[in-house]
Amino acid sequence: MSKIKPTSTQQGNKKKIEDDCPGIYASNLIGGQWTMSIMCFLQDSKLRFGELKRCIPDITERMLTLQLRKMEANKLVKRTVFAEVPPRVEYELTKIARDVLPIMDQLEEWGKKHKKKTAEK
Repeated sequence: MSKIKPTSTQQGNKKKIEDDCPGIYASNLIGGQWTMSIMCFLQDSKLRFGELKRCIPDITERMLTLQLRKMEANKLVKRTVFAEVPPRVEYELTKIARDVLPIMDQLEEWGKKHKKKTAEK
């Protein structure tokens, strides 16, 4: 997978759009393929990497690692490393990530309605 250079036109356009429309910025933060799934499983408790992986069996370890790093960089997930042998790492939602949970509930309700209406055709 290639990365977009921070100086590319595409990156500049994305930043301009996100600056002009905070809703798009928010959507880009939580709209990744796995982000909302990870948030759903972390909303009730802290989980270790292996526990999260078992909750989302279709995600590869590499992708889960990348998503957790991205979420940590975006301040959506807090990663706690315990000085133990063997090492123990726990992930939990940050306060700012918890603020979006009611919106995710609304999206879920909207999704149910939309799915039902489109299935009626």
